[in-house]
Amino acid sequence: MQKNKFLFTSESVSEGHPDKVCDRISDMVVDSYLSKDPFSRVACETLTTTNKVVLAGEIRGPKIEKDEIISKVRECIKDIGYDQKGFSWKTASIETFLHEQSADIAMGVDSKNNKDEGAGDQGIMFGYACNETDDLMPAPIFFSHKILRLMAEDRKKKSLLGIEPDSKSQVSMLYENNKPVKVTSVVISTQHSKDLNQEKVKDLVIPYIRKSIPEEFVKDLDPKEIYINPTGQFIIGGPDGDTGLTGRKIIVDTYGGAAPHGGGAFSGKDPTKVDRSAAYVARYLAKNIVSAGVSEKCLIQLAYAIGVSKPLSIFIKLAEGDEDKVNSVKKIIDENFDLSPRGIREMLKMNNAIYEITSSYGHFGRKPTNKGEFTWEKTDKAELFKL
Repeated sequence: MQKNKFLFTSESVSEGHPDKVCDRISDMVVDSYLSKDPFSRVACETLTTTNKVVLAGEIRGPKIEKDEIISKVRECIKDIGYDQKGFSWKTASIETFLHEQSADIAMGVDSKNNKDEGAGDQGIMFGYACNETDDLMPAPIFFSHKILRLMAEDRKKKSLLGIEPDSKSQVSMLYENNKPVKVTSVVISTQHSKDLNQEKVKDLVIPYIRKSIPEEFVKDLDPKEIYINPTGQFIIGGPDGDTGLTGRKIIVDTYGGAAPHGGGAFSGKDPTKVDRSAAYVARYLAKNIVSAGVSEKCLIQLAYAIGVSKPLSIFIKLAEGDEDKVNSVKKIIDENFDLSPRGIREMLKMNNAIYEITSSYGHFGRKPTNKGEFTWEKTDKAELFKL
């Protein structure tokens, strides 16, 4: 039988990418309000450019002084690693224009009779899981994230000197019969100090490919298909090199293009916004279904209307050959999971200040922590789905 062959590619960007700097700051604002009042409402957007940060958005919650927010913005920039002439945690101009949430939006979302609570907006959200990696993520995006995450960890430990915060990665893989079999190319572009030439950057960065990707996938990787800073140098980076905005890396945040995306960004939004919470619970359901062995893949779509508490529709797609299981899976979801905004938040404990860490290296495929982060990555409901 002829094998079904194709190439698939996903990219990631580091925490120092201008858009990710913005995501980090916006999620810091969410956590700041939730830590003081778990029922705060936050929708924060951030813009960065050369040595400047601007925050804007809608808030309903406790009063937090501008100076406190600005101080925390500087802490974010410092932790990422920016103390450069064109963007520094010490000298950046920071402006905040956060204001009260619209009364019309609040009216549609607030609890009615302390019982029901409407979704914060209309929209469609997707969750996905597959058995390509131990964390049930598509392999190209998982490995793309891991390369940059390991580089960032070593950069912050001062064991990767001369490499700066802004970087991107891209992994292409050959699939046969819908299974990844090998990596065919890797691209890594990373900001570096002016003291490093191209060859030195390559020597520093290439080892992270093998640190991040299992040997079975890279043993036949042609060195000519490894592209490190293809333009030749990358000294000017971060917000000094390119303007950043919250929410521009939604495919990086999810499944690297291996599954559909509803279109809404996550960062900067409190969990009453179903753009975030429903996408998280859809991943939670899909991951538990695959973990249970129901199917090798699972895609779930949820649809909501503003002010309406229950999803308007639930769509489930399993791997080819497992279509007859969909109705059984749907019945289990209907009988065991409250997918209202309130139900999702209570189930996954999402009113806590757990979002800043999600802002880079993917919202999915992460390890749940003892601080309550990434609860949607647990597989504690897999037994429910065993058919």
